[in-house]
Amino acid sequence: IHEGCKNLIVTIVKKGWSERVIQASRNAGATGGTVLMGRGTGIHETQSVFGLPIEPEKEIILTVVEVDQTDTVLAAIEEAAELNNPGMGIAFVVNLEKIAGRVHKACELSKKPGNES
Repeated sequence: IHEGCKNLIVTIVKKGWSERVIQASRNAGATGGTVLMGRGTGIHETQSVFGLPIEPEKEIILTVVEVDQTDTVLAAIEEAAELNNPGMGIAFVVNLEKIAGRVHKACELSKKPGNES
């Protein structure tokens, strides 16, 4: 188990936009991402056909990055997914306190906070 050396960028966009997000994050230094499917229920999601509500499909992209890459990758995602426009989606960062697995991407002890020796 590795501690405190990665962040998770969670990006939620309209269906069909995940490739833009993944490409932008890779160009900014991330190594890839995981895409999950979801459905929107936000205020910009209210649509109907013949009076029946439609819940638009969403793509959720999970991108694990080094802490020092976070701002660069997040900015690239924001621009590529046009997140400054209403209804386009959202991205947020979650600090990963502990990680199991991903041995090939393990944290280096020298990079861990409080371990500058």
